[in-house]
Amino acid sequence: MPFTPLTDLAATLLPHALEPSEDGAHDLSHLQRVWHNVRSIQAEEGGDLEVLLAAVLLHDCVAVEKNSPLRSKASTLAADKAGEILQGLAWQPETIAAVTHAIETHSFSAGLTPVTLEAKIMQDADRLDSLGMIGVARTFYIAGRMGSGLYDPADPTAQHREYDDKRFCLDHFQTKLLHLAGGFQTPTGQRMALARHERLKGFMDLFIEEIGTPYSAAG
Repeated sequence: MPFTPLTDLAATLLPHALEPSEDGAHDLSHLQRVWHNVRSIQAEEGGDLEVLLAAVLLHDCVAVEKNSPLRSKASTLAADKAGEILQGLAWQPETIAAVTHAIETHSFSAGLTPVTLEAKIMQDADRLDSLGMIGVARTFYIAGRMGSGLYDPADPTAQHREYDDKRFCLDHFQTKLLHLAGGFQTPTGQRMALARHERLKGFMDLFIEEIGTPYSAAG
């Protein structure tokens, strides 16, 4: 089962996990991958699995598109809604607070610092899904949904212009993805991130090579 060993808790929370949305980058498969990352990190770092599973399943319970002006508030909106959900399920206030902190601080765009071990693991686990081959796939998927081009044909690597990842998908590697690996919170998450970071750089180098522009990804 995707959410072992807490399948009963997962069955209770999954109906609240996702709003109706066509965003395939933030769907059930994303929640499953983040939980897999959580389990890998928690096995070495420790942490409360119930708090972690609740944070994983409810961290996208409010759907906000990447190009929405509310994007930086998405994790706070999700944390508030998650708190209401867990109150309705009669969870203890201190446990609810632990879950909502982990949700509120998981987001890259929110720019908040996780304090608890569970929040650090949650942030690491979610960011791992933006690295490696999954990160590549999600980036191009989201760019397609937003109507972005693959790259600027006149200047693919932005040698003579500013990066613009709203117009060109390739630019997003430089504006965000290649900077993620340096900000992980746990030793296990950091190790996993560096491995995926190298895959990300390798993909970018090969992509640039096939465009016909000599280049080596920085970072």
